[in-house]
Amino acid sequence: MPEGRVEEELARSLREGREVLLATVVRTDGEPPSRPGAKLLLDGSGLIAGTLGCSEFDAAAREAAGEVLAAGAPALKTFRHDLGSIEAYLEPYPAAPVLLVLGATPVAEQMRRWAPELGFTVMDGPDALPDGAEVFAVHTDHDAADLPQALQAILARKPRFVGLVGSRRHTGHHLESLRAKGLPEAELEAIQTPVGLEIGARTPAEIALSILAGLVAIRAGVEPGWKERPSR
Repeated sequence: MPEGRVEEELARSLREGREVLLATVVRTDGEPPSRPGAKLLLDGSGLIAGTLGCSEFDAAAREAAGEVLAAGAPALKTFRHDLGSIEAYLEPYPAAPVLLVLGATPVAEQMRRWAPELGFTVMDGPDALPDGAEVFAVHTDHDAADLPQALQAILARKPRFVGLVGSRRHTGHHLESLRAKGLPEAELEAIQTPVGLEIGARTPAEIALSILAGLVAIRAGVEPGWKERPSR
């Protein structure tokens, strides 16, 4: 695959939120079947785009990819061949976190518009989540008839965060419905409702901003100042 196509595949993988590794030859020694600038793109399943010059070098890069992806930091590796060796720069690109935005509401529309600029891959449901994806989910319509089923399906994917727009007066009966289905109390308590930082938000855009700001904080390991939950 030409190098330009490798770059295109890398861009597409990042848009889709997949974890990938890009290997680039930076130096050769002897007369290996390679050259500086040769590129190979690997994903978690070992699929290849491009080549480092020969099957031996590609196989060596695949073998090293797991360690580099797990470490999450670039690495310089030397791969050897009977005709010479290469040094390859292995650069991991972690999977973007997935944000499930549910509900046909103005708040959802704003969230879907802004979330990609904040580094989230936006999806509308849990059915096609990438393997190993870090999942955040926000349901924006507390009047949705299928809300309990949607929350139950999301919780089954072990998300990092689940939020539900609306006060407990509007959302409490949905939580009770899930409780009656036998969902563990810890999972129910993990549902943040109301959701959104306390910034005095009123308009759909302001509410979307308050929610996304909280998700960015969680992703960074910072405890956000959510709206207060009323005591039960």
